[in-house]
Amino acid sequence: MPRDEWEAWPVELRGVTESIVTTRGPNDRWNVAALGLFAPSGADEPVTARTWGRTRTRRNFEERGEGYVQFSRDPVDFVDAACSIREEDEPVLESADAWARLEVEPLESGTTGGTEWVRWALRPVETAVERRVVPTTNRGYYAVVEATVAASRLGVRGYDDAELRDRLAFHSDVVEQCGGDREREAMARLRAHVGDLGTE
Repeated sequence: MPRDEWEAWPVELRGVTESIVTTRGPNDRWNVAALGLFAPSGADEPVTARTWGRTRTRRNFEERGEGYVQFSRDPVDFVDAACSIREEDEPVLESADAWARLEVEPLESGTTGGTEWVRWALRPVETAVERRVVPTTNRGYYAVVEATVAASRLGVRGYDDAELRDRLAFHSDVVEQCGGDREREAMARLRAHVGDLGTE
């Protein structure tokens, strides 16, 4: 699709923005996963993302060439996306404040630390804003996001599991001190997915 036919992203992207992506699998259900979006460095460049390993998201991107990226403030949905196998009948989650239907194209691939990766160009072809919200800053929510990053690297060559579990314990403490009910539920869900976080 030509650059002038892309839709504008429904949110401002800078640095790396964590999102939830849904991709249609061979069973016609939508796989839910976490995906970091890298903002472009130039006006004519696309937003990009990397898939690590032979994941369902990578397979579905390769076979379908599309997916839905969504922006959600729900920490439980984020934990489930990052740390479990979850499938839905519809591509857009109820918690999505905004979403973009994407065409995806592989740009390059390689191997780092023994893990294969593919870098993808993401081009929005349809977007929607479901809710406009006043942003707030809750340390518990961001601690959940950081915990899911650490949890996703457990057992991956090139990362130290003991160090990752120390991070998980730290972020779990932050959630207990600063999070609300939904953040605490998200950390309980994370424990169910990955086991002991190194804290009582």
